[in-house]
Amino acid sequence: MVSLLEVISARMQAVTHIDPELRLSTKPAFGHYQCNVALRLAKETGRNPRDIAKEIVEELDISDLCEPLEIAGPGFINIRIRADRLGEAVTTHLADPHGGIPQQESPQRVVVDYSAPNVAKPMHVGNLRSTIIGDCLVRVLRAVGNIVIPQNHIGDWGTQFGMLVEQILDEDIDPTTLTLETSVELYQRAQTHFRSDEDFMEAARKRVVALQSGDEETIRIWQTLIEVSKVGFNQAYARLGVLLTDEDLAGESMYNFMLDAVATDLEDLGLATEDNGALCVFLDEGDSPLIVRKSDGGYGYSTTDLAAIRYRVDALTADRIIYVVGSPQSHHFEQVFATATLANWLSCEVRAEHVGFGSVLGPDGKMFKTRDGKAVTLDTLLDAAEEVATPEVAMAAVKYADLSNGLHKDYVFDVTRMTATTGDTGPYLQYAHARVSQILRRAEADGDVVDDNNAEIQALTEPAEELLALTLSRFPEVVEDVAENLQPHKLCGYLFELATYLSVFYEQCPVLHSEERSSRLVLCRATQRVLATGLDLLGIHAPHTM
Repeated sequence: MVSLLEVISARMQAVTHIDPELRLSTKPAFGHYQCNVALRLAKETGRNPRDIAKEIVEELDISDLCEPLEIAGPGFINIRIRADRLGEAVTTHLADPHGGIPQQESPQRVVVDYSAPNVAKPMHVGNLRSTIIGDCLVRVLRAVGNIVIPQNHIGDWGTQFGMLVEQILDEDIDPTTLTLETSVELYQRAQTHFRSDEDFMEAARKRVVALQSGDEETIRIWQTLIEVSKVGFNQAYARLGVLLTDEDLAGESMYNFMLDAVATDLEDLGLATEDNGALCVFLDEGDSPLIVRKSDGGYGYSTTDLAAIRYRVDALTADRIIYVVGSPQSHHFEQVFATATLANWLSCEVRAEHVGFGSVLGPDGKMFKTRDGKAVTLDTLLDAAEEVATPEVAMAAVKYADLSNGLHKDYVFDVTRMTATTGDTGPYLQYAHARVSQILRRAEADGDVVDDNNAEIQALTEPAEELLALTLSRFPEVVEDVAENLQPHKLCGYLFELATYLSVFYEQCPVLHSEERSSRLVLCRATQRVLATGLDLLGIHAPHTM
């Protein structure tokens, strides 16, 4: 579904031949939108911007959508959408089965790599943002009609498993009796043992070779560790209310058999050369190389990620690959994407994007750590939120606090602020939805139910009504923008704005005891639906009562 703004922009561009870059007006006196296209054209031509604005207004035909255009100041064009067209936009979105969300004309196959906890370790603060952000992007990308393939790239391979398996055998532990908590304790004992006992160190290293070569006993114990960890992962995902399932697991081990081919092919293409015994790709002069194979013959994250790209392009036929991984990995992904492009494993027809994000900080504004300097577990954070709010509200608070910040920014995990039902918080949006739902319930008790497919707004007579309708009409473009640019904070900002204007409408425009009851109930129903849809895209439940 095309928004009013998109239609107006397209018609203006047909006249001006450049993007009009319409902006929301800062004051009601300036209309709904303002355009400075005449000023930009004046700079290019040396003409008077007001003369150019006048010519644009005379040539532009949008009288079916807008009131007569106004020229203000040095040449700004003020645009006010007709009230009847705003009302139509609201009811059209209400009747749309997709809630007004624009659907892709050519749906893409989008792979989203996110969450990625490590086996035999509890999920920690570092997994929180990747899981929440990735889940939101999956929801938005699906909502606009794409085929989305989540990939949970868990850490289930590497030298640490040699230590774990060897420690299990050394202590004669039945691995099926382990839990995620006891696996952590086991790992701590294995680390101590590894550092203090050279015989154990050597046995652990041999155990890694046994794992890589498919030794039956080693593989059996390793698989048990994965199964134990999956239980812990799924408990965390259920608590957070995210969409990941076991079907989305695609751990590092999945690509192990592909790594030799990656190295060989890069050598054959002349992209990788040996340097001090390691196989490297040198991309930029003065920059550290991408190491494909270490001097000891082992492979690291870079090679696994290159194999994953090949798999996702060839086997999953991805059109777009999105990696939701912390910002410190930006350089890593730049190198991996550049290498894959040089090898022609990534073409211009496939978009590979790294969605980086900042850290979660403690109340003191420093990195969130336990007293002994270790990473805080995910359960500890969620427990802290649930100490001051119900689980439903607590999860809304945690998710919204994460998503409402620009992704690259760090944010402070302040449960008191996050769980407040006033201000720019998840619980405030939940409260707004519950509040408008209460109005609709009262109307329904009187036998007045809004029919989404036949709703009609007779008139918008008050500024608060008009502002609410204008904001509702912008929902399609906001979702479309998030699907394209992967910035969830824009959706959060929009929903907070909508909730704020709902509050103004509620205070200034009586609904149930008004001559405009019917139209205002439609506005309430449309607001309820957009809030519910928007919150769902954020992974937040929209309660009908609070």
